[in-house]
Amino acid sequence: MEESWGSGYKEYVAGLIAGVATVIVGHPFDTVKVKLQKHNTEVHGIRYKNGLHCTARILRTEGVRGLYRGATPSFLGMAFESSLLFGIYSQTKQLLQGGVQSGGPQPNVIIPSAAFGGSIISFVLCPSELVKCRMQVQGTDSLVPKSVRYTSPLDCALRTVKQEGVMAIFRGGSTTFLREAIGNAVFFSVYEHVRYYMHLKLKAASSDHSNLIDMGIGIVSGGLGGVAVSILTALHFYFFLLCFSFTLILFYLLCFLVLVSCSTFGCCKNHYPDCSR
Repeated sequence: MEESWGSGYKEYVAGLIAGVATVIVGHPFDTVKVKLQKHNTEVHGIRYKNGLHCTARILRTEGVRGLYRGATPSFLGMAFESSLLFGIYSQTKQLLQGGVQSGGPQPNVIIPSAAFGGSIISFVLCPSELVKCRMQVQGTDSLVPKSVRYTSPLDCALRTVKQEGVMAIFRGGSTTFLREAIGNAVFFSVYEHVRYYMHLKLKAASSDHSNLIDMGIGIVSGGLGGVAVSILTALHFYFFLLCFSFTLILFYLLCFLVLVSCSTFGCCKNHYPDCSR
């Protein structure tokens, strides 16, 4: 039991460090993405040609600091979120396994553990992402008047709560909940399987491999897991459009069948215009 908690403690610390590293490396890319999404939909705002053009303009007008605009809530949110995710995932997985270590990855253990961890962290991630995005869209090219811009992430959070209510800080919470639950289930499934089979191949080739190789396996496994989540995120929009179109077709088909039925049996003989309307 003591060993289990010791291992869990390491997972929390590892997650904390991973969260900080993720923000340091990934936040500039996220800033460019948010600016491309925001500015390229505004009528009178500057339009960026591509990611490179956006990055170059941010560096020229705002410096490196511009790429890390809104990074404070990301550092706090991602560090806490990542630590919580890895810790909860590890503890839940051990609980479902009953303390018995399996030889290979078990989807019936990995998926619920990862989904549970993802659903918990969504409550931390949603407010920090909202503040981050609102801070990121403020910059030299922003159409937001300087008089109403947020001076800091704390100012953004406080003004959001004051002007829009407490629930405003959790806007988009249900989407974040689903994204994190499903996304982490996919991520950890890919991560655990790739990591296991890579270790298996290395052991078959050579029984002696260094910690550096273990780190490399972890990076590759995590990278492929991230790619899988990115593909899922991109596809879910098209899946939504497909479902919406299918529902719309069914609705019109149902209306047509009702009209045909009414005209055939004469139940709407005197009210046919009302039915068609």
